[in-house]
Amino acid sequence: MADYRLGIDFGGTKIEIAVLDRAGDLVLRERVPNPGIYDQAVIAVRDLVASVEQRLGSVSAHKAQQGQKTSTLGIGIPGSISPETDLIKNANATWLNNQPFGRDLDAALDRPVRVENDANCFALSEAADGAGAGAATVFGVIIGTGMGAGIVNNGRVVEGRHRIAGEWGHTPLPWLRLEEFPLRKCFCGNEGCLERYLCGSALAQDWKGPGERNTAGIEEAARNGDLAAIGALDRYMDRFSRACALAINFLDPDVIVLGGGVSNLDSLYERVPPLLARHVITPVCTTPIVRNKHGDSSGVRGAAWLWDVNA
Repeated sequence: MADYRLGIDFGGTKIEIAVLDRAGDLVLRERVPNPGIYDQAVIAVRDLVASVEQRLGSVSAHKAQQGQKTSTLGIGIPGSISPETDLIKNANATWLNNQPFGRDLDAALDRPVRVENDANCFALSEAADGAGAGAATVFGVIIGTGMGAGIVNNGRVVEGRHRIAGEWGHTPLPWLRLEEFPLRKCFCGNEGCLERYLCGSALAQDWKGPGERNTAGIEEAARNGDLAAIGALDRYMDRFSRACALAINFLDPDVIVLGGGVSNLDSLYERVPPLLARHVITPVCTTPIVRNKHGDSSGVRGAAWLWDVNA
């Protein structure tokens, strides 16, 4: 059994590491800047892990070969590894795309490293010991500057044939209204993607106009009679309920766990569940929509949980 589970959240501007003990409790958490250059980023991960393990007193890989205990390491990235090429794809940190990141980390750290999409890590964290603990199927959603999701079934991440399972943000907005035409164009090349309607900046711009990115204060503004805020929230809750109904119809998860900046809106948990019945194809819909438990720690904790309990 490993001494510790190490998890890394490899973001566009920072690299964050968390250490969990055997019970899953957080022992240490630290972050360093991401240099934004591929070779330097691999070195930064290597040095961060070495520094943390030295402080923990954890043993190195060559000692593990002698039968001594070592730590496991998982890393969450804003993309995924292509099963065809073993290279990174779909990363919003574009300099990471088409690179053998997993293989290079294995070599740099002299150990196997598990690399997974960051939304999948979020879902795994919340399924392991978060807001979805005990549920068989957890649909974990991150809504912030972008929008993504992960699926965990019986404690394991569902990756899919092409490792794109859970790319909810790039499914189309369902049950369209006439006023929603023409459809919004997405950076992926398609039109009408959920992300273009449900990410944080989409809500902010619906409230305050083009170029706005901040949704802070929108609920308070609505309570104070701001008609623009009221209208933007009404449209958002209607669209989000349609999106959730679509997920329930094809996946029927035991729970939907929300993360990211937009998940702080109380309206999501108060207003969306009653709206589901209109589009969910079951007489009674009881799917809980809940706020995450671990906050911005979920991604890095989930990366640590990529290894089995007895790894």
